[in-house]
Amino acid sequence: MKRTRNSEKQIIGILAEHEAGAKCADLCRKHGTSEGTFHNSKAK
Repeated sequence: MKRTRNSEKQIIGILAEHEAGAKCADLCRKHGTSEGTFHNSKAK
């Protein structure tokens, strides 16, 4: 399976959706990322 990377703008958009109240699991499923990747991005 090919690995893809999200751009910084995409990561910021995902984090903004989370701040707006969306659940982490739903966002990860929608954007095709793992929860670990989401939390690592949030820590940065």
